[in-house]
Amino acid sequence: MFQGETAITIDDKGRMSIPSTYRETVSAQCGNKLVFVYNPFEQGCLWIFPVRDWEKLRDQVNGLSSLNAVHRNLQMKLVGAATVVECDSNGRLLVPASQRASAKIEKNAVLLGMGAKFELWSESAHQKQIAATIGEAEVTPDMMKLSL
Repeated sequence: MFQGETAITIDDKGRMSIPSTYRETVSAQCGNKLVFVYNPFEQGCLWIFPVRDWEKLRDQVNGLSSLNAVHRNLQMKLVGAATVVECDSNGRLLVPASQRASAKIEKNAVLLGMGAKFELWSESAHQKQIAATIGEAEVTPDMMKLSL
C-alpha cells in the first residue's frame, strides 16, 4: 500500500529515486520491477504500477472491445505504452523518455502513493491539481457517505 506525497528530482539521465520508505515494499511486492503508463484521465501525470497489479489491469483493459474508440484510446495509453522498468542498485528508476516528455515531467516532480499504484506528476500539473477545489455541485453520493 502506497500513500503520501514526495518531492522527486529527475536527474539528467531521466532517473528518479524511489523514496526509501517505499523501497522495501517495492522490492517485496514486485521484485523491484514497476510499470510506467500514461494517466488516461489527467495531463501531466504518469501512473506507476507494481508488475502484478499492472498485469491484472492490462488483462482487464485488453478484454475491452477494440471496436470502441474510447477503449482503443485506453488500450493505447495503458497497454501500448506500458514500459517495465527495474530499480537499479541505488533504488533509481529510469522514467521512459517519451512518457516523461508527454507528461512534461522535468527536473522537479511529485510522487504520490495512491494505494496500489504511484502517480508521478510534473511539478506544475500537481500544483494546479492541488490548488483546484472540489465544488459542492461535484460532490457525489459516495462522497457524501464519507466522515470528513
